[in-house]
Amino acid sequence: MNPRIPVTVLTGYLGAGKTTLLNRILSEDHGRRYAVIVNEFGEVGIDSDLIVKTDEELFEMNNGCICCTVRGDLIRSMHALLSKAAADDRKFDAIILETTGLADPGPVVQTFFVDHFLEARTVLDSVTTVVDARQVLLRLADSREAVEQIAFADQIVLNKTDLVTGEMLRDIEARLRALNPLAPIHRAQRANVALDKVLGRGGFDIERIISLEPYFLDPASDESAHKHPDDHAMEPGHPHFPDHAHDSEIRSVSFTSDREMDRIKITAWLTQLAAEQGQHILRAKGILALGGDDGRLVFQMVHRLFEIESQQAWKAAEPRTSRAVFIGRSLDTEALRAGFESCVAPGSGCAL
Repeated sequence: MNPRIPVTVLTGYLGAGKTTLLNRILSEDHGRRYAVIVNEFGEVGIDSDLIVKTDEELFEMNNGCICCTVRGDLIRSMHALLSKAAADDRKFDAIILETTGLADPGPVVQTFFVDHFLEARTVLDSVTTVVDARQVLLRLADSREAVEQIAFADQIVLNKTDLVTGEMLRDIEARLRALNPLAPIHRAQRANVALDKVLGRGGFDIERIISLEPYFLDPASDESAHKHPDDHAMEPGHPHFPDHAHDSEIRSVSFTSDREMDRIKITAWLTQLAAEQGQHILRAKGILALGGDDGRLVFQMVHRLFEIESQQAWKAAEPRTSRAVFIGRSLDTEALRAGFESCVAPGSGCAL
């Protein structure tokens, strides 16, 4: 029996449905216990609060993209997770690492082969890429990360298939197979893929990755093209890592407020925002506190599609702080701020 702990890297572009799949994994009655590491793009963390609450170990990293400046934080988080589990005798069956939607999976995968501590204690089970069927062709045209995520995958969850026609679905699958002919494609709606198809499959093939990138396991071989992303974050002896530059036009805008919000105003604002600015919004999500309602209001948006729903109640000692994050191109920060502030419930007097 392999004593190393299997790791699933869960990747996919912004809004593809990674957290939805992660929640399915954590909530199904499968008898396995997972440790989870979540990386977000944006300074206000929301995804960890969108994950179903279980007894799993959860590490959140929202101070940068996991494939760039916080790669040292990934190493430290993994070391801390494994050391804590050994010290407390808290065993888990596998680790799931959910990357930000802008991550290049290559440097993330590389971490598990160049850090000797991780290499001895973990084994990469799969790179599972979630794809938004409605948006994928647009993303392949304008995002290098989307292409890399599909090329690196050893399995693809083609999500939101109910939002496209059968003919479009066949065209999309043909495009995906042209980029990655070996990865099986699992069609899904709301990430409802059978978990035994994506977990514990031992699908990661390092030889295939080396065939794509011959120097994958020797990242320091070209010193002119590499530098330490964060010298103090890397332990002595770690090799240099390749830089990864995101699309400079993509940025995140975040807002928080201690004032209670009005659901009718929120719905009207998001409806108008999706219609007028949806083409610029790659991803938006928020957790909001409503006046006269103990439940958290959660909204999620991808371009012009959005959904809004009430979820579990705020805990007694939990601050009722509303948070919203918008990720996209050509975002008007002040207009978004004004829209967010316009949703305050009447009589809510705390300052934003």
